[in-house]
Amino acid sequence: MEMQTIPPEGKETGGEALLEVKPQEEEESAYDTLQSPSEDFYSDTLISTPAKATKGQQVGGNERLYRYGCFALTGVCFILLLTVILLSLKLGSQACPVEHCPQQISQNQHHCNQHCAKGWLPHGKSCYFLSTLRLSWADSQKNCSSGGGSLAVISSRGVQHFLTRSGNLTYWIGLRKNTTEWNWVNNTQLQQNYWSGSTIRSNCAYLSSEAPEEKNWETASCRALNYFICQLEL
Repeated sequence: MEMQTIPPEGKETGGEALLEVKPQEEEESAYDTLQSPSEDFYSDTLISTPAKATKGQQVGGNERLYRYGCFALTGVCFILLLTVILLSLKLGSQACPVEHCPQQISQNQHHCNQHCAKGWLPHGKSCYFLSTLRLSWADSQKNCSSGGGSLAVISSRGVQHFLTRSGNLTYWIGLRKNTTEWNWVNNTQLQQNYWSGSTIRSNCAYLSSEAPEEKNWETASCRALNYFICQLEL
């Protein structure tokens, strides 16, 4: 009877142990992987976070600049609007209708600033009107004063030359003799005169535009009809 060779127990046990070691090592490796995430994950996170923060800072800065720009633009527009309103008020207060200046403006009203109505002639600080109808000296003065003026007062050589050159007729001026003295309608005495040299026989003076500028004053009866020159100071 043949003897069977029985393998040693130690060897069988060792073989089984070798078969079980490998799966256990793989499980431990997977567990370690879960417990210790890769360094790449943390490095990516650290790198991406500052980039996002930088973008947020840029957006916030742009919003602030836009807001400041809007405030500045609004302020400039407000200042321009206020300037236009003030200029409009100023110009409106100085202007007045032409038809109210100077014929129909009263002495208690403000005169138009450096403007004469149609038909009136500007010279210096006054407007002059050469009439196209003839009245007596008193009626001529009344006609001029109804519009806030008076018969012309010739107070300088410049006014004398201007009025002489402006007309081509004879015109009453605001000069009249009271007893022995010649006075202007503004109650000032005659200083410089431009008498023609003829004998003074009447009490009211007129200017003849056809005569030389230096000698063209004549006298006539205050009741005589004549053209006249009105003056309105600005």
